[in-house]
Amino acid sequence: MYDAQYKYSLETILNHIEICKTRFSEIQKPINFIATDYGNILLDAIVTRLQAIGENLKNISRKHNLLQTNYPEMEWNKIIRFRDFISHHYQMLDYEIVFEICEDYLPKLELVIKKELAKF
Repeated sequence: MYDAQYKYSLETILNHIEICKTRFSEIQKPINFIATDYGNILLDAIVTRLQAIGENLKNISRKHNLLQTNYPEMEWNKIIRFRDFISHHYQMLDYEIVFEICEDYLPKLELVIKKELAKF
């Protein structure tokens, strides 16, 4: 059920979340992502980490559905689909949605991943 690869993937996701949180701490409102070159750099850096989170979740879900089963309140398919959107339609990315994800959804995901890691 729980294996070393699963744990490693969860740890990787948690690391990406922590990096997103650090970078996002410099953003007070959505417009900060596009108001300066530095804001654009933060946007790109955060989106790259969100893409990596989605990729790891996609790989985990292929092997087993532990997260989906243990935490059905999370919108796992949306997270994975957002990863696909970033990968294939980056030019259409909405910085306000990235802000909302960082503000509202990453903290929830962080809690779930920490709960799951505590099982090891």
